[in-house]
Amino acid sequence: MASTEDAVSFKNQGNDAFKKHDWPTAIDFYTKAIDAKDTEPTFYSNRAMAQIKLEAYGSAIDDASKAIELDPALVKAYYRRAVANTSILKHNDALRDWKIVVKKAPSDKVAKTQCEECHKIVKRDAFLKAIEVGDLPSAAEGLDLDSMAVEEKYDGVRLEKEMTQEFIDDMIQRFKDGKRIHRKYVYQIILAVKEIVWNEPTMVEMEIQNEDQLTVCGDTHGQYFDLLEIFRLNGFPSQSHSYLFNGDFVDRGSWSTEIALLLYSYKWLRPTKFFLNRGNHETDDMNRMYGFEGECKAKYTERIFKLFSESFSALPLATLIGGKYLTLHGGLFSDDKTSLDDIRKLNRHGQRQPGQSGLMMEMLWTDPQNMPGRGPSKRGVGLQFGPDVTKRFCEANGLDAVIRSHEVRMEGYEVQHDGRCITVFSAPKYCDSTENKGAYINIRKDYKLEYHRFDAVPHPDIKPMAYAQNNPLAFM
Repeated sequence: MASTEDAVSFKNQGNDAFKKHDWPTAIDFYTKAIDAKDTEPTFYSNRAMAQIKLEAYGSAIDDASKAIELDPALVKAYYRRAVANTSILKHNDALRDWKIVVKKAPSDKVAKTQCEECHKIVKRDAFLKAIEVGDLPSAAEGLDLDSMAVEEKYDGVRLEKEMTQEFIDDMIQRFKDGKRIHRKYVYQIILAVKEIVWNEPTMVEMEIQNEDQLTVCGDTHGQYFDLLEIFRLNGFPSQSHSYLFNGDFVDRGSWSTEIALLLYSYKWLRPTKFFLNRGNHETDDMNRMYGFEGECKAKYTERIFKLFSESFSALPLATLIGGKYLTLHGGLFSDDKTSLDDIRKLNRHGQRQPGQSGLMMEMLWTDPQNMPGRGPSKRGVGLQFGPDVTKRFCEANGLDAVIRSHEVRMEGYEVQHDGRCITVFSAPKYCDSTENKGAYINIRKDYKLEYHRFDAVPHPDIKPMAYAQNNPLAFM
């Protein structure tokens, strides 16, 4: 039987792993400490912090709540529960805990700021709900691009009516140099791509031809210089080298506009050879919380954010590769009867944002688990699905596997569920705080999956979420 001394040893090993940014190992050791002594509140509070780092916000809330149950005076547990609730946009729940933290620790200036900011968000959300209407006019209304002049002093390649490789090459370098493109060109790119993706089906179906290659990438999250590293290692998009980016292009990283504009430019240049799936971060509420809205306003205009928002809601939700691999951002469904035909029939244009339930939400938010069946989400949003769920879905729909993203993997990718569920994540050293690799998958006409891992590269000294005003994660 484990002793208190063993429990403390496990906790200390968890702390050591946490300092090395190895969150999964930290969680394993904190769990061992809890198994050895399940009445110590700090073990649960520490594990909650590691869960937050892995974006397992639902599990973090559970752990923080258990710590509070064991010790109602433990301020850190209230703090961490508030951060976790804020992260999944449960601002009313977060506000209750921020108020407790401020009361128990009145000299904590960060907590006071977070409490005030959370109160503003609660009021804002109530206001937005009160004025909510069905169909708002497009932000493009009244936008006269023909009369918008590009100044003579603009030193970049000019964009006319169609995208060119020359413009893309120049834009890549401008972004590396910390420059922007003219706002007229930003408008042109977003509007052109919005029209292209609007006319694509909810599930794009593509085949790999002859000597062509498709590369599937997961989350890039505003890590522009790591995106360029993928292209350096693996080749830039071309007529014979297609790419599929599986959502979460933006937020967290501080070059989200650069990534969105580069991916959109490739989509405009080669609309049938470059593919974009929507992720849970191509949504309004996440963009407000995790920095993309603020970045658009800082680098360009609020109108540009609104146009990006409209284009995000037009993005396809899935891509079917060769009839063998369903590729979508989150995962599988709460109902075994859900089929590929249900995805084909889903009218994504009738529902701009995914909401808290339904097929679109599940496609963007769910995660795999190792246990059979289905379970509550460790994120606090959506659900988890087991290997039996994946097996039944693949067999019923004639698939080899499901390819998804949405979660950090320390090796950049992970194959689960007897090879039927593959996670690929393409943001190495995620948020400059997780010691993970990035990965991408190459697929040729034989439809075999080739996994490639890569390391993060240096970037200018701008912190993640630099444009996410007062987000509590920036302080942790």
